[in-house]
Amino acid sequence: MTLVMPRSQSYVSSVAEASVLEVSVQPTEREVSDRLAAALPLLRAAADPVRWTVLHILATGDSSCVCDLQERVPIAANLLSYHLKVLRDAGLVRATRRGRWIDYALTQDALDRLGGALPGRVGADPVRS
Repeated sequence: MTLVMPRSQSYVSSVAEASVLEVSVQPTEREVSDRLAAALPLLRAAADPVRWTVLHILATGDSSCVCDLQERVPIAANLLSYHLKVLRDAGLVRATRRGRWIDYALTQDALDRLGGALPGRVGADPVRS
């Protein structure tokens, strides 16, 4: 199966008639394969309902202490820890130690990378910046 992701760019001529030329550039199979390889881990990490809930909580606030997350996500502490690790490993969540507590927040580019991992996003690149 070959995926084709069209890209279009417009170029405006500076000559007197000022015409517009449409150029369509098709990505190579290697580019498509690289984008899929970068997108799949992000989508796998976000696909779990518990991790999706954590992402939603973190997206609506600046950061959350793990104790606050435990109150809002009704699972055992060890399972929450596991899900947070998966999100950290995917580069979607960062952890900051504050004394004996750990605060979690979305990475700066997490939402853009998740959006870029979705099919049909022209020019989107889910690769970590």
